[in-house]
Amino acid sequence: MDSKAAPHGWIVLDKPRGLGSTQAVAAVKRNLREAGYGKVKVGHGGTLDPLAEGVLPIALGEATKLSGRMLDSDKTYEFTLQFGEETDTLDAEGEVVERSDRRPPRAAVAAICEHFTGPIEQVPPKYSALKVDGKRAYDLARAGEEVELEKRAVTVHSLEVLGGAGPAGLESAFATTRGRPDPYDPQAPLELADSVTLVAHVSKGTYIRSLARDIAHALGTVGHVTYLRRIKAGPFSENQAISLDKLNEIGKGAPLQDHLLPLEAGLDGIPALALDPDSAQAARQGRVVSGLPHPDGLYFAKLGDVPVALVELEGGAMKVVRGFNV
Repeated sequence: MDSKAAPHGWIVLDKPRGLGSTQAVAAVKRNLREAGYGKVKVGHGGTLDPLAEGVLPIALGEATKLSGRMLDSDKTYEFTLQFGEETDTLDAEGEVVERSDRRPPRAAVAAICEHFTGPIEQVPPKYSALKVDGKRAYDLARAGEEVELEKRAVTVHSLEVLGGAGPAGLESAFATTRGRPDPYDPQAPLELADSVTLVAHVSKGTYIRSLARDIAHALGTVGHVTYLRRIKAGPFSENQAISLDKLNEIGKGAPLQDHLLPLEAGLDGIPALALDPDSAQAARQGRVVSGLPHPDGLYFAKLGDVPVALVELEGGAMKVVRGFNV
């Protein structure tokens, strides 16, 4: 039986907890093979820890050339920070290394968010995939070696407490039975938080587990992440994501096209540039095309509906950044 034409584009998987990113890629490959697509190049657009769930963009065919751009993109996470215990992995999988009886007031959690918004520095978790002297940090940590990781600069674009009313999504601790906040009463008991769920929109390289640890420390206590879900990765959001069950249906004959997003879906915010056949041919051969009346910048060049290349325009001259063989 002849294999079907190789697909080019994106499958956005709602990765379940317990599945590694590499295993998710293997699951996509297996289902495409079972669906009769032969050998398809597959790659993911940003690792998601096995304990995390949510949006995992998976590139197929020529879209794999855009995986690097996806790694550099912003991400948005929803996470629950449990106060009282810090673990060596900074999540629920690790061993408890420190305890505290202190529970912060909910209002203090909302207030501290501003302190962690904007450019910040953080020390990554020692249980991370970063390399130290050529070895993965988590391998060294599991072997009982002391792991010292350098601080790194990241950006938290926004950080807020999830749920309720108010600017940071926080219900008043002083709401009356009538449902309206009372004037501030310094004698009123503060509502203390055992845990809190936050939403963070962050730059590449930001570790949510480190952010949670640092928030807890700033509140005078310790804590760890008990729930972590990526709700957006670059241009891809959770409403575009399919479950593992839906993915497995593709392997059993369900139409791939129902769930395949086009290659340019990974190029959100980059304008399209329509080429004529001669310009498209020149681009495919890597030649510079001159005399284009467009502003300088990055463009997604197409011939009709067929992707040709990611191109850079400068002074009306078009140079190929990344060619697509579709």
